[in-house]
Amino acid sequence: MSGLGGLYLVLIILLVVVDFQYASWSDIRESLSDERVVFSIYLSLITCSLAAILSIWVAVPTGYVLARLGRDAIQRHLGQKPWLNRLAQFLRHLVDTILDIPIVLPPLVVGISLLVLFQTPVGRSIDHATQSFFSWAGFPGIRGITYEIPAIILAQFTVAAAFAIRTMRNTFEQIDDRPELVALTLGARRFRVFHSVALPQAWPGTVAAFTLAWARSLGEFGPILIFAGTARMKTEVLSTTVYLNFQFGNLRGAVVASLILISVAVVVLVATRLLLLSGQKGGLR
Repeated sequence: MSGLGGLYLVLIILLVVVDFQYASWSDIRESLSDERVVFSIYLSLITCSLAAILSIWVAVPTGYVLARLGRDAIQRHLGQKPWLNRLAQFLRHLVDTILDIPIVLPPLVVGISLLVLFQTPVGRSIDHATQSFFSWAGFPGIRGITYEIPAIILAQFTVAAAFAIRTMRNTFEQIDDRPELVALTLGARRFRVFHSVALPQAWPGTVAAFTLAWARSLGEFGPILIFAGTARMKTEVLSTTVYLNFQFGNLRGAVVASLILISVAVVVLVATRLLLLSGQKGGLR
């Protein structure tokens, strides 16, 4: 078993090593001096952070509800009504399945679905309202959502939120709900119980979910390609920089952009693990 895991570890290390051997440090410095690459780095960092924040904003309450609406909780709330319990269980599994759709769908299908959604009357209304909002906020250059920067954030959020919800649900399922039940019997409201009892215990999982959503957003490509496009100095992020360089036959430039992508992801992952370790040591004290 250790040998199988070791082979996979060696494969990952080899992938990174050959990339660094193919491109020199001078190539990396040259790419970092290119304003288009710098723009794609900044845009990637901004959009990934916003998508991760939105993902956590949705994932924390959704994961909590899914974790607390287990079979025992449904029976406790609905009583001994078999048909009602079966209906509630069916609806719970249905919601679980729907939330997993962005995970199992091919990325290009997600992008096409978003594009088609914003061709409908509802989508066009949202597009128009978004354009009006950004004009009012002082950003007249953003004309709606489709093929604009908001499309990048929405494409990243659509996929990343599903992973964040899974993480938060597992986090809350591992937290004993007896302190919450005690707080409810003492007269605390449900939101107060969630905010004061459950949420403080879930902070390691929240950090992990944010990191997973951020890293997933950083590597997102298919939905962005279809829904936001690859316009230089407009909707170009690091993942599309890799694609554009490869399409134009610049393999070295694609490798350099990949190395920048890998470096940013590794820095975020290491920083997150150090934060979690420091938090665990503080809890032990």
